[in-house]
Amino acid sequence: MKIAICSDHGGYELKEYLKKALKEYEIKDLGCFSKERCNHVEYAFKLSEYVVKEDLLGIAICKSGIGMSIACNKVKGIRCAKVNNVKEAIVTREDNNANVIAISGKMCKRKALKIIKAFINTSFKNTEPYISRVKQVDEYIK
Repeated sequence: MKIAICSDHGGYELKEYLKKALKEYEIKDLGCFSKERCNHVEYAFKLSEYVVKEDLLGIAICKSGIGMSIACNKVKGIRCAKVNNVKEAIVTREDNNANVIAISGKMCKRKALKIIKAFINTSFKNTEPYISRVKQVDEYIK
């Protein structure tokens, strides 16, 4: 399974840790590539466009996870959830079919790894009412 990952400078160290810890997956690193200050929006868009194009899951990391989540959700076809624990990671996949997870670069590495693995290993329920809710979100334009 291929997973896309990105970070800004605030999530760089955690991203590098996760790339090594998730060795059972093919990881596509979309940046950033150093601790040098950068713009999280650039990497969120790059990740999100790649996730939609390749139809896979993504991991976005910034200092809080919030900025990445907001930026990722601007890309059509992305359902990104900023999560803080394993339960939220599971629910966002099961109920919302999230395809990107955003986490804080300040999170404990072991906790982050558990959250990411729960996200990756959880499937969408793919039953009603979840199907129609996801479709409604995906089709909303205003």
